Amino acid sequence: MTHPLPLFSIIIPTYARPERLENCLQAIAQLNYPSDRFEVIVVDDGSPTPMEPIAAPFREKLHLTLIRQVNAGPAKARNAGAEKAKGQFLAFTDDDCTPAPDWLKTLEARFTTLPDCIVGGRTLNALPNNLYSTASQVLIDYLYKYYTVEGDRSSFFASNNIALPAERFRALNGFDTSFPLAAGEDREFCDRWLYHGYSMLYAPEVQVYHAHSLTLPKFWRQHFNYGRGAFCFHQARARRNVEQIKVEPVSFYFKLLTYPLSQTPPVQGLLISVLFFLSQLANVTGFFWERSQSTKTRYSNI
Repeated sequence: MTHPLPLFSIIIPTYARPERLENCLQAIAQLNYPSDRFEVIVVDDGSPTPMEPIAAPFREKLHLTLIRQVNAGPAKARNAGAEKAKGQFLAFTDDDCTPAPDWLKTLEARFTTLPDCIVGGRTLNALPNNLYSTASQVLIDYLYKYYTVEGDRSSFFASNNIALPAERFRALNGFDTSFPLAAGEDREFCDRWLYHGYSMLYAPEVQVYHAHSLTLPKFWRQHFNYGRGAFCFHQARARRNVEQIKVEPVSFYFKLLTYPLSQTPPVQGLLISVLFFLSQLANVTGFFWERSQSTKTRYSNI
């Protein structure tokens, strides 16, 4: 007797965060969605300690596959998961995220009417008492608002809460594995998706909670890495012979720095605005650091 293929394949890259992964899987096990209509694929990106002990207890509740690869970054991990996926749609999240109970239900509702697009959901900060985590999430909220144009059409989604047709993902060869970090590979994929004429839809009712605990050094490192990813993104576009990205106008940065004041209490908003400024400084520093490393590598190969 043959079993019907699942509608969704949930793909979760993970690295050395067993407690976070366990929380993520626990939330997925409690989804308000028929268990025979989705599968879960966890890709262990070479964690020092294997993740099998974390995954094992969930095999009774979930159709779960665990893949282990040599450490190669989240882009390759996601592609490895997609290669094994059987679902019609791929739903990506991260190990430090917990989907809302109606996550797949709301995704299915969107795909019922628009089956050929990327659906990007809303990510909510699960650590509201952590100023740095709050600032990082408010920044993403601003970018989503800024890059959502003409109603629902968007141009960027973070990879911790997106879903799309598996067939089209594979046709585009997935995420660009030249990105070494969890920074920029989602932006590049969205850009490539739009380049091929496909559409993107923001669905704020499709929600996951993000629990990424940050300190000031970790906040700097995160946005420094985003800058490195931005340089890789520019390089990837150059390889596709796409026109250079225009520098955002001054109004973008003015609105960026004032956005927290309208979204959070006054004192917190002011502190977050300062962190926004710091994030942009870290981003620029990371961009030029990565460019210098690329230049050194190029000349060393001559």
